[in-house]
Amino acid sequence: MRILCISPYEFTGDDLQVGCEYDCIPAEDGTDRQNKAFHALLQEYWASGCHSYNAKNFLHFREIIKLNLGAGAEQYYSLVDDNGKSVVIPIVRWRIKSWARYTKKERSEAIDRLIAEMHQAGVQTKKFFEILSGLEENKKTDNKETKL
Repeated sequence: MRILCISPYEFTGDDLQVGCEYDCIPAEDGTDRQNKAFHALLQEYWASGCHSYNAKNFLHFREIIKLNLGAGAEQYYSLVDDNGKSVVIPIVRWRIKSWARYTKKERSEAIDRLIAEMHQAGVQTKKFFEILSGLEENKKTDNKETKL
């Protein structure tokens, strides 16, 4: 969503100027930058070979990371049993929470935990440091941006 600032004091912020348009996203939703950062870090961790997870492939590795370092599993109810037969009382089931359903805070925490584990595992690749550098730059610009 885009907003147009048409008068002073309509929104607050040091950098907001009358006549300019700004992108507006809900504060609790995860951002595209978080999505790109998490998946770039994940791919670099996998490629580095520094992890000790017994993953069959990258997709399995991603699920293990989301379970261990992310928001984990979420509860849902099933109205069928393992054989597909309907049940009267819903059965409690668990599944790994989808990255698309993470809140902005959950994404930030998952990224922070992933970076900490990558440091602990000894990831020292050029790409890893480029990603960290990009995250630092984004953090500096985020501090300047106004939260509506």
